[in-house]
Amino acid sequence: MSGLIPPHGARPGAEPVNQVAIGARVEELTREAASLPRIDLSAKQSCDLEMLGVGAFSPLTGFMGKADFESVCRSMKLTSGDIWPIPILLSVDKAKAPKVGDRVALHATAPSTGKSVLQAVMTVEEVFPHDKKLEIPNVFRTEDEAHPGVKQVMEEGDTCVAGPIELIETCIDPSGPEAFLDHRKTPGETRELFQNHGWKTVAAFQTRNPIHRAHEYLCKCAQEICDGLLIHPLVGETKPGDIPADVRMRCYKVLIDTYFVKERTALTVMPAAMRYAGPREAVLHALVRKNYGCTHFIVGRDHAGVGDYYGTYDAQLIFDELDKENLGIEPLKFEHAAYSKKAQGMVSAKTFPKLEGDQVFLSGTKVRELLSKGERPPAEFSRPEVADELIQWATGKA
Repeated sequence: MSGLIPPHGARPGAEPVNQVAIGARVEELTREAASLPRIDLSAKQSCDLEMLGVGAFSPLTGFMGKADFESVCRSMKLTSGDIWPIPILLSVDKAKAPKVGDRVALHATAPSTGKSVLQAVMTVEEVFPHDKKLEIPNVFRTEDEAHPGVKQVMEEGDTCVAGPIELIETCIDPSGPEAFLDHRKTPGETRELFQNHGWKTVAAFQTRNPIHRAHEYLCKCAQEICDGLLIHPLVGETKPGDIPADVRMRCYKVLIDTYFVKERTALTVMPAAMRYAGPREAVLHALVRKNYGCTHFIVGRDHAGVGDYYGTYDAQLIFDELDKENLGIEPLKFEHAAYSKKAQGMVSAKTFPKLEGDQVFLSGTKVRELLSKGERPPAEFSRPEVADELIQWATGKA
């Protein structure tokens, strides 16, 4: 589409990778899959497969081979030289690994029904050992198995299977609570949306939590400098304890309906799995949004972090190490924001002096405690409409 930012690793005017089978090809693949060796995917692998198929992981057309895996771990680049921060692997038990040249059927489990779904067919081009000792310290900057991303990799198979895929099902659980079919747009579809709106510059906001006042402030700062805003929540696999995606979506919708200009705001979902890899994952999230057609990417405090594994602004600093031309999307780096009683509005360290006891800040524990009692957090922290949706969930009434 003319005038839009090109997908990662592509020339201007190119379209994102599209590995989605359509029409008669779906029937052909389904018939073929019935007699093929089978690989059962984890929730993370199923998310990655959808992202590969729809082009969100452009320029990748399938799960990574050994050379790309090692290059990404060591230098944050594909062998092509394009920036890429996190390996996208299909790892299996060695005893179940197919052979090079095989065609395999990739099956996933629909969370709401527990039924197995044929998601894709893959041509195996490479089989190689999963070098977790290379991946884990480079990607996560820690080897602590208490880190959810590290734990996830440790539990994966010891053999990687690489090759291009053909996606049969873009959503394996269309009736499930996290399907959001009306908001589940591919990169090609979001690009068409932006073009129809006449947006040449679009800022993306990544979130896996409800949007509180500080997040809203970041979004609106971005709207002042861009034609449009894409609120793009992650609805793939997250860690236990995170607020369910369907609850979060209700919060996003009521917030946009009440406090945003609809003609300048879009809401679609990203079916990716969280790695909680902090700085490297922030780069991945930026590249994915580039593929969806965004020109700017909001990077806030402790983006994609967990616990105290990463510094407050490490996810911003990593962008200073990258080739801006190859990155191709502009990071919007924001300081921590909060409501100031003195200023009577949202402020950051860049815009207002820090006064003792002036800013309204609540810990996650305190917010959950209030919600569970059916009480709203202060309006300076969270919009009441959003708080009411969260109360319904926290008190079991939703």
